Amino acid sequence: MQQFDLKYGNTPHTIEFPDSTDITLVEPLRTEPLRDPKTALRDALRAPIGKAALRDCVRPDMKIGIIFNDITRATPSRMMLPIILDELSGVPADRITLFDALGTHRANTQEELIGLLGEELVRTYRIVQNDCNDRDTQKYLGITSFGHEIWINREAAECDLLILTGFIEPHFFAGFSGGGKAIMPGMAGTGTIFHNHSAQMIASDNASWGITYGNPIWEEIQETAESTGDLFLVNVTMNQDHEITGIFCGDLRKAHKEGAAFMKNCAMSPVREAFDAVITTNSGYPLDMNLYQSVKGMSAAARIAKPGAPIIIAAECSDGIPDHGLFRQMLKQFDSPQAVYDHIMNNDRIEQDQWQIQILAKILMQHPVYVYSLLSDEQVRECMMIPTHDIEETVRQTAPGGRICVMPQGPLTIPYIQ
Repeated sequence: MQQFDLKYGNTPHTIEFPDSTDITLVEPLRTEPLRDPKTALRDALRAPIGKAALRDCVRPDMKIGIIFNDITRATPSRMMLPIILDELSGVPADRITLFDALGTHRANTQEELIGLLGEELVRTYRIVQNDCNDRDTQKYLGITSFGHEIWINREAAECDLLILTGFIEPHFFAGFSGGGKAIMPGMAGTGTIFHNHSAQMIASDNASWGITYGNPIWEEIQETAESTGDLFLVNVTMNQDHEITGIFCGDLRKAHKEGAAFMKNCAMSPVREAFDAVITTNSGYPLDMNLYQSVKGMSAAARIAKPGAPIIIAAECSDGIPDHGLFRQMLKQFDSPQAVYDHIMNNDRIEQDQWQIQILAKILMQHPVYVYSLLSDEQVRECMMIPTHDIEETVRQTAPGGRICVMPQGPLTIPYIQ
């Protein structure tokens, strides 16, 4: 038997197929972790890319902001932030604010913040969670070259130095994560996020996996971030076991460019032709916390699935669809992927989560998507997908004798037809 462990929540889900089944495994290159990531991070902060050492960029009288990812991301903030703060030892704690880059996500609970940062940091430093809907907390910084207004959390925008933490991985419409995404969408207002994620921006051929320069979404993200003032990037790359493989600190563009190039070499995976069925994941916890995020895994699979071929995704969805946002609500309003896609493309009003639905609808117009998760069958069906409780049986029924692709790491891999 051929056996594969799919990333699923915190516990892999194992699937088995007879040896006679034609299966191709597609996953990122195995990258060895750094032997001593804490020392490597400290060294990178003291010898960054294209910028002076972090400790030389600050003065005791400066207002410093450190932006960290929320609970939906696997960034090792609990390890990173204490080391960054050590380099800021000359700055009083009351001059430093920690910013939770929520974008349009829900606020994190006190327990979740302690899990992300550790009890000592939560107790010692002031934490601001971005509320994209509260215009009173935002500052207007001008208009981008794409014609969109820039509204950023006021306290973050008024810092003398913003330290952007995060990690770099393939992203389905921004090319790669990390970089300026800590600010946009992380600390941005609703209008700024919505216009960057508008139907026309998402529809660009360059708004896709692995493309940064020339991608309108990524270009505007960087432009928006740079409008906030002095920035210092602290990004990491990780392997499929969430071990740190690289550290990229310093100038926003230069450091992110090096990190994205490094990750691209690990993540790009060529195949010779499309498949009759693709089994994928959403990289396990925390990225597969909900169905909304799991569109990323479907999008990666769709790149190498034949027209009409089924996509089967294993995504735990411990946080549901979720209930917040408009993802579930908008999908329930329409009776077909084509109908919801047409609504988004022809609607002058930008609605929350429509970008994820736009990409999902385009996938569903080409492929049936089967979901293995903790969601009820009704929840899956109301999102225009098909529930499955047996991945192997679904493959046998939908692609008998076909060529099957298995992507155990989901969107940590960028597959493409060579």
